[in-house]
Amino acid sequence: MPTGADFVAQALRSAGASHAFGIPGGEVLALLAALDRAGIRFLLAKHENAAGFMAEGVWHVTGSLPVLVATLGPGVANAVNVVANAQQDRVPLVFLTGCVGEAEAESYTHQVFDHRAVLRPLVKASFRAAPGTEDLVVRKAVAIARSGRPGPVHIDLPVNVAEASSPARALPATPNRRQGRVDGDEAGRLIRAARRPLVLAGLDVVNEGCSAALAAFVRRSGAALLTTYKAKGVLPEDDAAVVGAVGLSPKADALVRPLLDAADLVILAGYDPIEMRAGWRNPFPAATPVIDIVAEDIQHGMHAATLVMAGPVGPALAGLTEALPPVPDRAPWPDELPKRVRAALRDAFTPPPGWGPGTVFQTLREAAPAETVVTADSGAHRILLSQTWRCASPRTLLQSTGLCTMGCALPLAAGAALAGDAPTLCFVGDAGLEMVLGELATVRDLRLSVVVVVLVDETLGLIAMKQRASGLDSLGVSFGATDFAGVARAMGGHGVVVSDGDALREEAQDAFRREGFTVIACAIGQRAYDGTF
Repeated sequence: MPTGADFVAQALRSAGASHAFGIPGGEVLALLAALDRAGIRFLLAKHENAAGFMAEGVWHVTGSLPVLVATLGPGVANAVNVVANAQQDRVPLVFLTGCVGEAEAESYTHQVFDHRAVLRPLVKASFRAAPGTEDLVVRKAVAIARSGRPGPVHIDLPVNVAEASSPARALPATPNRRQGRVDGDEAGRLIRAARRPLVLAGLDVVNEGCSAALAAFVRRSGAALLTTYKAKGVLPEDDAAVVGAVGLSPKADALVRPLLDAADLVILAGYDPIEMRAGWRNPFPAATPVIDIVAEDIQHGMHAATLVMAGPVGPALAGLTEALPPVPDRAPWPDELPKRVRAALRDAFTPPPGWGPGTVFQTLREAAPAETVVTADSGAHRILLSQTWRCASPRTLLQSTGLCTMGCALPLAAGAALAGDAPTLCFVGDAGLEMVLGELATVRDLRLSVVVVVLVDETLGLIAMKQRASGLDSLGVSFGATDFAGVARAMGGHGVVVSDGDALREEAQDAFRREGFTVIACAIGQRAYDGTF
């Protein structure tokens, strides 16, 4: 007879889960066994936070439901950061936690606290499974996680419910979301009247997989296209319509300012301002009409909109495209300002001669196979990388852009390598790698081929830059040197230190051919990022 945990696992499998990640404890052992019976592969990480990012990496590559498993108490507490990341980076993470039964919790307090109370501010919904509701709770949680803007959901599964036998019952199929046509008469009128339309595309376009609809709209409207970092590649970045990515680099933002000022219409296509720095509060001139095509209308206060079209972004763009005349009948951007801004962005972020982080990124872009999936940790390197790395398709540069949490790049790369066939390249600062060094063992044990490039400056580079800009003394941002190449070798991988472009190119080419993981430590020195972004 199936158990409560079996109904949870079968419902997850029906919803498209292929993997689950975490660290087991006694309270989730029945769940792990049920996941295995259902055909969901459970994979052990060294920390719950990393396990959640591995689940996200799989989701980016395959679209399968990301699942994180943690035991009660410290397991749940360890995962709070990655759940917050899923909330701010719009990841439909299903977080399963073990707990003691309600009756036992009245007299047994060891490791017991209210999981749902801790997680409630971070999740779209939190459930506690009861006997006979296990599969129902999963279906409700998955539907909420995927609806509107995706986000995390939490399910507390008591040990007694997970282990108890339950009569077999049929599991209804998880319903598919239906996307209806959006009435955009007023939006169509504004677009037809525009001669300098500007599109700012964001995360909703990526999550809905509607790049084709965006491309058709841009072609027909003649609009210039900016993207957020998370939306890089929604159109290939060598496409003439793509001006560049914006949101965190003051240098880039200053260069695109004339484009924002000159536009006579701004179309926000799935734009989520959670990715943007403070300078993107009310960035559009007051007289410029703004059409906000958004999966979910959230009162964020970051900008105003003339017209809000809330709902599926792809059908809205398709409807607006059909209402437009062909491009040859229009004369968009007659002064070619987008072309000039695009060129200025590329010139501004072309690395100077010599060794430094820009040279590292340019060299790796040339050495890496075209289909490489790249991950970036948070810090100064991510801002510069996101301006210089060209993406031909979405989800090929994975990063934390809403929460901007450190320690994400290596587990994201592990998940991407586990789920896909493309080469995987991880960029991380030395402080970020030191946070998750144990996950090199996870990569080793899973026999994954991941190239890890660590930018070594022995400082929290971005924070140190902010200290200097504020006229403050250096405090709490410097640390000692780690032999990352030696650590890599000790943990079963290949490790090397490089300090020039030729050596980096040669080592990278070898690394992409090598089985197993490689750590390439690039010593760049302190203040290497000054003036770069």
